[in-house]
Amino acid sequence: MITLQYIAHSEFGPLDTASKIRKILRSVKEDKILVIEGKMSPEDEAELITCTMEQIDKRFKGIEIASLDPQKKRNQDFLDVTKRAIANYLLGKNEGLTIIGPASIVKEIKRDPNKIELLTKMNNKRKK
Repeated sequence: MITLQYIAHSEFGPLDTASKIRKILRSVKEDKILVIEGKMSPEDEAELITCTMEQIDKRFKGIEIASLDPQKKRNQDFLDVTKRAIANYLLGKNEGLTIIGPASIVKEIKRDPNKIELLTKMNNKRKK
Protein backbone atom coordinates (compact mmCIF):
# COMPACT_ATOMS: atom_id res chain seq x y z
CA MET A 1 0.00 0.00 0.00
CA ILE A 2 1.23 3.50 -0.87
CA THR A 3 0.56 6.37 1.53
CA LEU A 4 0.49 9.96 0.29
CA GLN A 5 0.69 12.72 2.88
CA TYR A 6 -0.25 16.27 1.90
CA ILE A 7 1.41 19.09 3.84
CA ALA A 8 -0.10 22.57 3.44
CA HIS A 9 2.16 25.59 3.10
CA SER A 10 0.55 27.10 6.22
CA GLU A 11 1.84 24.12 8.23
CA PHE A 12 5.23 23.76 6.56
CA GLY A 13 6.25 27.30 5.55
CA PRO A 14 6.76 28.85 9.01
CA LEU A 15 9.08 26.04 10.19
CA ASP A 16 12.83 26.55 10.28
CA THR A 17 15.03 24.38 8.06
CA ALA A 18 15.91 21.84 10.77
CA SER A 19 12.24 21.34 11.70
CA LYS A 20 11.26 20.89 8.05
CA ILE A 21 13.97 18.27 7.56
CA ARG A 22 12.99 16.37 10.73
CA LYS A 23 9.33 16.35 9.64
CA ILE A 24 10.21 15.17 6.12
CA LEU A 25 12.63 12.44 7.17
CA ARG A 26 10.30 11.14 9.89
CA SER A 27 7.49 10.69 7.36
CA VAL A 28 9.69 9.31 4.57
CA LYS A 29 11.19 6.74 6.95
CA GLU A 30 7.59 5.58 7.57
CA ASP A 31 7.39 4.90 3.79
CA LYS A 32 5.11 7.87 3.09
CA ILE A 33 5.28 9.94 -0.09
CA LEU A 34 4.96 13.62 0.79
CA VAL A 35 3.17 16.17 -1.37
CA ILE A 36 4.19 19.58 -0.05
CA GLU A 37 2.36 22.71 -1.11
CA GLY A 38 4.95 25.16 -2.41
CA LYS A 39 8.45 24.77 -3.71
CA MET A 40 11.23 24.22 -1.18
CA SER A 41 14.03 26.77 -1.24
CA PRO A 42 17.31 25.63 -2.80
CA GLU A 43 18.97 25.99 0.62
CA ASP A 44 16.36 23.75 2.29
CA GLU A 45 16.69 21.16 -0.49
CA ALA A 46 20.49 21.14 -0.19
CA GLU A 47 20.31 20.71 3.59
CA LEU A 48 17.71 17.93 3.22
CA ILE A 49 19.97 16.06 0.80
CA THR A 50 22.97 16.48 3.13
CA CYS A 51 21.03 15.19 6.17
CA THR A 52 19.58 12.32 4.14
CA MET A 53 23.02 11.20 2.95
CA GLU A 54 24.21 11.08 6.57
CA GLN A 55 21.32 8.77 7.55
CA ILE A 56 21.47 6.21 4.73
CA ASP A 57 21.84 2.63 5.98
CA LYS A 58 20.47 -0.84 5.19
CA ARG A 59 16.91 0.11 6.17
CA PHE A 60 16.84 3.66 4.79
CA LYS A 61 17.95 3.93 1.15
CA GLY A 62 17.49 7.69 0.80
CA ILE A 63 14.93 9.94 -0.87
CA GLU A 64 13.71 11.01 -4.29
CA ILE A 65 12.66 14.64 -4.63
CA ALA A 66 11.09 16.74 -7.38
CA SER A 67 9.58 20.21 -7.50
CA LEU A 68 7.16 21.78 -9.91
CA ASP A 69 7.46 25.55 -10.25
CA PRO A 70 4.65 27.15 -12.28
CA GLN A 71 6.68 30.36 -12.61
CA LYS A 72 9.28 28.66 -14.80
CA LYS A 73 6.82 27.46 -17.42
CA ARG A 74 5.33 30.88 -18.02
CA ASN A 75 6.76 33.26 -20.56
CA GLN A 76 6.32 36.49 -18.61
CA ASP A 77 8.12 39.79 -18.58
CA PHE A 78 9.90 41.15 -15.52
CA LEU A 79 6.99 43.35 -14.42
CA ASP A 80 4.51 40.45 -14.41
CA VAL A 81 6.91 38.24 -12.46
CA THR A 82 7.57 41.01 -9.92
CA LYS A 83 3.85 41.75 -9.42
CA ARG A 84 3.11 38.06 -8.91
CA ALA A 85 5.99 37.66 -6.44
CA ILE A 86 4.84 40.67 -4.39
CA ALA A 87 1.22 39.47 -4.36
CA ASN A 88 2.27 35.97 -3.29
CA TYR A 89 4.47 37.39 -0.54
CA LEU A 90 1.72 39.65 0.80
CA LEU A 91 -0.87 36.87 0.67
CA GLY A 92 1.50 34.30 2.17
CA LYS A 93 1.27 32.05 -0.86
CA ASN A 94 4.03 29.83 -2.15
CA GLU A 95 3.29 28.54 -5.63
CA GLY A 96 4.52 25.21 -6.78
CA LEU A 97 4.63 21.69 -5.44
CA THR A 98 7.33 19.48 -3.95
CA ILE A 99 7.13 15.69 -3.89
CA ILE A 100 9.45 13.68 -1.65
CA GLY A 101 9.42 9.92 -1.25
CA PRO A 102 11.60 7.09 -0.01
CA ALA A 103 14.04 5.75 -2.61
CA SER A 104 12.95 2.23 -1.64
CA ILE A 105 9.45 2.94 -3.02
CA VAL A 106 9.92 5.68 -5.62
CA LYS A 107 11.47 4.16 -8.73
CA GLU A 108 11.59 7.33 -10.80
CA ILE A 109 10.20 10.84 -10.92
CA LYS A 110 9.61 12.25 -14.39
CA ARG A 111 8.90 15.93 -14.71
CA ASP A 112 8.24 18.47 -17.37
CA PRO A 113 7.02 22.05 -16.97
CA ASN A 114 3.37 20.97 -16.70
CA LYS A 115 3.36 17.79 -14.64
CA ILE A 116 5.22 15.33 -12.44
CA GLU A 117 4.91 11.56 -12.90
CA LEU A 118 5.86 9.40 -9.96
CA LEU A 119 6.68 5.77 -10.72
CA THR A 120 6.75 3.44 -7.74
CA LYS A 121 8.08 -0.02 -7.11
CA MET A 122 6.36 -2.33 -4.70
CA ASN A 123 8.38 -4.38 -2.29
CA ASN A 124 7.10 -7.98 -2.40
CA LYS A 125 8.74 -8.88 0.88
CA ARG A 126 6.42 -9.11 3.83
CA LYS A 127 7.48 -7.44 7.05
CA LYS A 128 7.66 -9.78 9.99
